[in-house]
Amino acid sequence: MIVLVVNAGSSSLKYQLINMEDEGVLARGLVERIGAGGGSSLTSEVTGKGKTVLKAAIPDHRVAMQMVFSALTDKENGALTDLSQISAIGHRVLHGGSVFSDSVVIDKRVTDTIQAVSHLGPLHNPANLMGIEAAMHLMPNAPQVAVFDTAFHQTMPKHVHVYALPYSLYSEYGIRRYGFHGTSHKYVSSRAKKILAAEGLPVEKQRIITCHLGNGVSFTAVKAGKSFDTSMGLTPVEGLVMGTRCGDIDPAIMSYVQSKLGYTAKQADDMINKRSGLLGISGVSNDMRDIEKKTAEGHELSQLALDIFCYRARKYIGAYAAAMEGLDAIVFTAGIGEHSPAVRSKICQGLEFLGIKVDPEKNQNCRGECNISAGTEGIRVLVIPTNEELAIARETAQVVCGETGK
Repeated sequence: MIVLVVNAGSSSLKYQLINMEDEGVLARGLVERIGAGGGSSLTSEVTGKGKTVLKAAIPDHRVAMQMVFSALTDKENGALTDLSQISAIGHRVLHGGSVFSDSVVIDKRVTDTIQAVSHLGPLHNPANLMGIEAAMHLMPNAPQVAVFDTAFHQTMPKHVHVYALPYSLYSEYGIRRYGFHGTSHKYVSSRAKKILAAEGLPVEKQRIITCHLGNGVSFTAVKAGKSFDTSMGLTPVEGLVMGTRCGDIDPAIMSYVQSKLGYTAKQADDMINKRSGLLGISGVSNDMRDIEKKTAEGHELSQLALDIFCYRARKYIGAYAAAMEGLDAIVFTAGIGEHSPAVRSKICQGLEFLGIKVDPEKNQNCRGECNISAGTEGIRVLVIPTNEELAIARETAQVVCGETGK
């Protein structure tokens, strides 16, 4: 079975072609500057054949998808001989609201619902829909599956996902905690679940905190294999300090900067989403690699950004350990979580009282999946690389096989 994974943004389209027999990547690529009027391009890479770049006018997602299909079936540099070899297409969709708690085969009801909850993900859902509509137009007979970032978190109890606001905002307008990065949290927690089970701890007793540390950052408390709480809320801005997002702040700051500094609502929103976080504090960069480099050079604001970032992470780990009445494992994943030993170490400092101890040598030398815990007792500290494309492909294959009875 071959699955095409599509992640459509407002002006870009990423894809991977995965053979589910061995879960190997046959091809991957990126279409950039869709509808920009110039400078549009498709970069495609086929395993064993190298990379090609095609520059062309790409006015919309339908043309972008047509170019992807043409690249995949190119006689010299393609991965397929015919599009009929694609068994299904899996689409990443940011927001499923409270409607979808799992991945689903796409039909009109699904596309209508994605459109209906677009106000909850205004930057992503419309773009995701454009990718879906383009793929459905060009391959109308191929099963298409929506995999939602929010779906994994639909198991959160009501007392966890409801905000302490007038209840009508929840009941009438759906204002609540939704959470994001669900595909990543589900993928790495599933792997951690197997590791703990192999050590004799049954899934129903497991308490895991998954730490997705990238330019976007979110933590999830996973209890008995299900999302119990997560740091992002109605939008991805809540929670941890991120590359350009502020995370948790006093909400009155928004009205303050509008009344005292003359910010418009849009300017205030732009501030907390695009000009805050590591970038806002350091004034240098939103990239943790730059922050670590500048910190080593003695740059005080970069040091402050690093300290705030790790302190907030440590505080969430303590809170989630309390919420789950204990803890069995922490999982670090995504760009920073997988590649920064210094950040992993700094986050775990001071958590020894919980039984969290990191082996410095294991931590420093970790490549790929690792157990960086010190000793064999106490809480497991794991590094598990995330693979959201593979997770989407697996979800797609599972849904399609279930639907077709294969």
